Amino acid sequence: MMRNLYTALLISFALVSPLLAASDKAKEQRWADQIVDTLMVGEALWLEPGDEPILALATEHTTEEAKGGAIVVHGIGAHPNWPEVIHPLRSRLPDHGWMTLSIQMPILENQADARDYEPLFAEVTPRFNAAIDYLREQGIENIVILAHSMGAAMSTHYLASNPDHPIRAFVGIGMNQSDIDIMDNATNLEKITIPVLDLYGSRDLDGVMASVKKRATGAARAGNDNYRQVEIMGADHFFNGRADTLVKRVYSWIDSHAPGEEVAR
Repeated sequence: MMRNLYTALLISFALVSPLLAASDKAKEQRWADQIVDTLMVGEALWLEPGDEPILALATEHTTEEAKGGAIVVHGIGAHPNWPEVIHPLRSRLPDHGWMTLSIQMPILENQADARDYEPLFAEVTPRFNAAIDYLREQGIENIVILAHSMGAAMSTHYLASNPDHPIRAFVGIGMNQSDIDIMDNATNLEKITIPVLDLYGSRDLDGVMASVKKRATGAARAGNDNYRQVEIMGADHFFNGRADTLVKRVYSWIDSHAPGEEVAR
């Protein structure tokens, strides 16, 4: 009887664990269907980080020349056209000379806890590499990452675990904390030496506010002299009512810390 119970448990685990260890592709497809049907700004395209394509939204710069490309990364359970933080950045930065590429990151069902995302971090690097390859194919070498919430944790993980990455600067918006090292921004910041803007609101999530000093300490341990924290007064985690300030802060900082060479398009 015990052997039969053990076998049943193994079978159950084998059936469930792949679902827990991979992005919810059905949900990604539902997001993609909704976005493509209603897209007003930019072009929907498909990147190929692995066996299955992922949605990305590319928005060309509207200026005569491009300053560079910005990979825009959404938060937990969201999508590349999320109305708060993501859409303002991806749609407005092109007016300031930056092509944007907002990419779909690994996601889980709505009921999933942040800790459930740990296995999905194995899918992060291929998605960033696919985005970088696309921008380079467009002739853009000056590349930055702009990421929000869980997307910031995925981004700092990518930057920390891929020391030969080509990213010139990173903006983390609403960077939270975790007791899981690969998901903890402060821990990852100890290995990041490119310019970093740590942007958060005065009304941000408790985990963001509680880890402000910890993130600064992590950057100091990396010897990163180009790390800066900026608190936006009155802003919450999603910068509701503060989108204009968010966009201005971001483009003025990346203009300064990742000037690059302008590329005629």
